[in-house]
Order: sequence, then structure tokens, then C-alpha cells
Amino acid sequence: MTAPVILWFRRDLRLSDQAALIAAAADGPVIPVFILDDETPKHRRMGAASRWWLHHSLASLDSRLREKGSRLILRRGKCEDQLAIIAEETGAKVVHCLRHHEPWWRNAEKAVAKRLELICHNGNYLLPLGTLTTGGGTPYKIYTPFWRALKERMPPPNPSNCPRDIAAPEQWPASDALGDWGLLQTKPDWATGFAAEWQPGEAGARRRVADFIDTASDYDRRRNLPSEEGSSRLSPHLHFGEISPAAVWHCTADAGGSVDVFLGEIGWRDYAQNIILQFPDYGGQSARGAFDHLPWRDDAGADADLAAWQQGQTGYPIVDAGMRQLWATGWMHNRVRMIAASFLIKHLLIDWRRGEQWFWDTLVDADYASNAVNWQWVAGSGVDSNMFPRIMAPLTQSEKFDAAGYIRQWVPELAELTEPAIHDPETFGQRPRSYPGKIIGHREARERALTAYDVMKAHGT
Repeated sequence: MTAPVILWFRRDLRLSDQAALIAAAADGPVIPVFILDDETPKHRRMGAASRWWLHHSLASLDSRLREKGSRLILRRGKCEDQLAIIAEETGAKVVHCLRHHEPWWRNAEKAVAKRLELICHNGNYLLPLGTLTTGGGTPYKIYTPFWRALKERMPPPNPSNCPRDIAAPEQWPASDALGDWGLLQTKPDWATGFAAEWQPGEAGARRRVADFIDTASDYDRRRNLPSEEGSSRLSPHLHFGEISPAAVWHCTADAGGSVDVFLGEIGWRDYAQNIILQFPDYGGQSARGAFDHLPWRDDAGADADLAAWQQGQTGYPIVDAGMRQLWATGWMHNRVRMIAASFLIKHLLIDWRRGEQWFWDTLVDADYASNAVNWQWVAGSGVDSNMFPRIMAPLTQSEKFDAAGYIRQWVPELAELTEPAIHDPETFGQRPRSYPGKIIGHREARERALTAYDVMKAHGT
């Protein structure tokens, strides 16, 4: 019998439009493998919310594979070691996978390639990363020209279908039991609200796309309104590769209206990966060196303020609503993400990296590239970013984007307040005793942030 080949899954947990699966199925019997490798990423091991998603996504993937006469083999340890062990056990010599670009995955691919024949395929992004360059042949650093050039190469190829059958090996290697990995939190189970919000897996991804198509034409307006269901909520499905960006593009591109704004968000994923290809340490190092001299608060007071921000107890309703939504569902509305991030960085003067780490642990869509690029954009420290002195006014943002319904949902202490008091109950003299006062005044916070910025600039001269 033809020797089996290994199909190595990572953040590409789907069977449709899966180039590595198609290639593996053409080579011989397929051994689908997922390895929980917490050693290679080191401090970038998957966060708690992402691990919840992973558990359910792997269960869904295994179910789909069994429908095709196959199954998912689970192993834990360093990827190169476990793949080599499986190869020795089964006689496999070739590993197929989709290419990944996070620095630890690139290191893992190099390590695997030293021990087995590794064939990497593209498919997690609209274009193969690194192929889109400026006229001078250098990678783009600024999003707008990157997106302009990417659009010229669109649409992406039509998505490929899942193979009708996946040939099984004569003998299956041993597999861990998914439940033994402890991916689900039980003591306490803080993810009780996740199941009501999400359906991890390919079926859930397809359902999200189908639901979004009806409103995609009005995306540019609705995405900014926290009280409306204007976001696609596809980010965790795209992060875990349960649907390809090409499939999302072809499903939504003809929706009309402002769907191009949504397609630009899909392009932003490519842009963020393009950035970490150039700057692998982007998640922990400011791209603008001057920010190493910004006097971030780093004392007991800052720690207390960070905890208040994390718990949604800042006294700013729009910020608190977002942080509570994050804790309850593993996700936060995109406009509120910017407001909450700006508040931490500029109102509380806390290093953006501390916020990035909190999002890494609590977001079900925690993506190294997107998370880092977004935080550095808000901080002003990125290669393409907002200017630090542009300080969001959360109370104004809340009223401007009609967040009253959103606040009532996530900050029940304020549910009985009417507008405009619900956006700023303290100023209107309607703050309930159960709701905290403002952790700092907006004007005071702005002046402190601008003073810190002046210190940074003075140090640079």
C-alpha cells in the first residue's frame, strides 16, 4: 500500500478550500494531525479564551473528518518531535500543511523540514504573503497603498471543494483524548456565556457568513454602532481557519453598498501579517523607538487602574460595557475595542503591551498580527498608526455612535438611565451607588498624556 502522508493542522481547521488537504489526499492515505505545542510559542502560548474555541473547533473538525472516513490524531508536545514520532510509527515521510507566518510557526516549520519532507501551501490569506511589494521591490509598511495594490490582484481564486473521500491509512497511530488536554476552564467556568454566542467550526463559520450577507451592504455605517449587530463576527472563524478569506470574499463581494469597506477589513488581515513578516517582534516592541522613552505609569496605582479597566469598573460606561462584553463573550465590538484601547493607553497612561496581553488571553479571535498591529496603531507607536496626541474622548464617542442600548446590555447598573445621562452619569448627577465614579477626569487624563508625550519628544532631541 502507498505510504501515508501527514496533514498537519494548525490555524487552518477546515476541510473546504484547504490546499494542504487536497495535496495530501492526492499523495496517498492521509493522517490528519493536530499538535498542541505550548513549548515552541513560549510566552505566546494560546490564551485561555482561544483555548476554549480550539477545543470546540477540534471536536468539529474531527466530526467532519469522520464523515469522510478519516479522523483527527491529537498529540501534545513540540511539533517537530511529535510529527517525527508519527512518521516513524506509520512509515510516513511527507508532511503537508498550510503556511503560517507567526515567528514561532516559522521556526517550527524550519525544525520540521530538517527531519521530514515538509510541503507548505498557501491558503490562510488573500495572497501568498511576501508576494505584494512596492515598485522598488520592498514590502509595504503603510496600509493604504498596500490595500490599493492588493485590490488590483483581487478577486482571489475561487475556493476549492473538500475532497469527496479521504483515504485512511492501514493503521492509525495513537491519539490523545481531547478532553484530557484541559482546554476548557472548569474551576471556575468563566466561559458559560461563550456557547450562547459562538459555534466554533466550519458550520458555524458558514452560518456567520450567511447571516452577514443580508446586512453587508450597510457595513460602513452599522459597524460603528455598538447597539446594532453590524459586525460580521467572522474574526474568530477566520483566525482559526474555519473558513478561508477567499471564501468570505466570494460570498460577500457582490453585496453592494459599502461592502468594499468590509473587504478592506479582510485585506487588513493580510496587511497585519505583512507587518509581522517584516517585524517579528511587533507584538512586544514598539516600531517607533521613541516610544521606549515615553514615561508609562508602572506602579501600584497603575496596577489598580489596569485591574479596574480589565473588570469594566472605570466609571466610563462605553469602556466598561466593552470590557464586560469581552469577559462574558470573548469578543468586543470593533469600535469599542479602539475606545477601550485608547482609554488604557492615553487616559490611564499604561503601556500598550499590557493591554495587548490582556486581549491575547481574553479574545477568542486573539491573532498575533492583528492584535499587535491594532494596539500599535492606537498607541501611535506603529509603522502605520494614529498620532499619540489624537486622544479619543470616550464620552463623546459613546453618544456619537448611539451606544445607549449597548451600555444597558452590558452595564445593568445603568439600564434605567435615559439619554444623554447614560453616556456620562456622573456629570449629569445620576450615577447609581453601585456604579464607580470616573477613575480619572477626561481633561486631567488628556493633559497627563500630552505631558508624557512632550517628555518622550524632548528625550528624542
